[in-house]
Amino acid sequence: MAVMTGPALAESPNCGKPNRISVCLCTYRRPEMLKRALEGILSQAPGLGFELEIVVVDNDHKRSARGIVEPFQGNTTVPIIYDCEPVKNIAHARNRSIGRASGQFIATIDDDEFPAADWLGRMQGCLKDFDADGVLGPVLPDFPDGAPGWLKTSRLCDRPRYATGSLLTSGDLRTGNALFKRELFKKGNTWFDPALGLTGGSDGQFIVGQIRKGRKFVWCDEAAVFETVSAERWPARYYYRRYFRVGTMQGRHHRRSRDIRAASTGLILLLGYVVVLPLMLVRGTSHRVKVLTKIHYQLGCLLSFLNLVDVPERA
Repeated sequence: MAVMTGPALAESPNCGKPNRISVCLCTYRRPEMLKRALEGILSQAPGLGFELEIVVVDNDHKRSARGIVEPFQGNTTVPIIYDCEPVKNIAHARNRSIGRASGQFIATIDDDEFPAADWLGRMQGCLKDFDADGVLGPVLPDFPDGAPGWLKTSRLCDRPRYATGSLLTSGDLRTGNALFKRELFKKGNTWFDPALGLTGGSDGQFIVGQIRKGRKFVWCDEAAVFETVSAERWPARYYYRRYFRVGTMQGRHHRRSRDIRAASTGLILLLGYVVVLPLMLVRGTSHRVKVLTKIHYQLGCLLSFLNLVDVPERA
């Protein structure tokens, strides 16, 4: 049977089934992390007060996640849908997962994350209490044994946090820990832009677009998920590449909006970080790496603004 991609799957009803939360999870060759994520999601079901559905979309054309998902399907009464998006593109995978979801509410979590025990209940309560269209929550780093000490003290894996109920208008907007009303996903739309599927940012673009339409997004600081900081993220070069890529995305935005002032400020910051770098060499690895990540970010931003580099694909 042919497997369809992205936009053709955007056929779910606008409202969804009442009192059902569909948890959408896209995955790519992370079997152990996927197991942990599924276990954590299923632990939400007892006492939740809502029906639970899980949608797993495998972005590996070899369907490597099927063998992980099938045992869960056979050992729970919670509906678990497995599907495959053969085109390696996170935006296509996200669109497919939303298209397969049937709930009135759509929750999203990444395959390298696992939720706290009261995650969904907290998210749903916050959505109701603040009459919001969407809720985002914190993603906290989970360091396995053997993770380098400098990485923990550097706080490079930390993300911004806010008081519960804070109105979100910009910043770290992503689907790694989110709950949405189904009605945000209008029938027939390509919700996440495949043009950003390999470089990143399709989730942030979607949420920003909804905010500009007048939708209300708030923060729930008690609804935490934990992101596994796996061994490939331990070397400093991982963060140099990551910050450079994010910088190129910001530089592209400045170039398209012709924001010369922002680009000039970035150049001044870049020069400032270069000046203080020698001082950081004697303060230890965490300080040195943090300054170098900022240099990579501003350098990527400047080069992208000048249209000298393209946005690199995500690893």
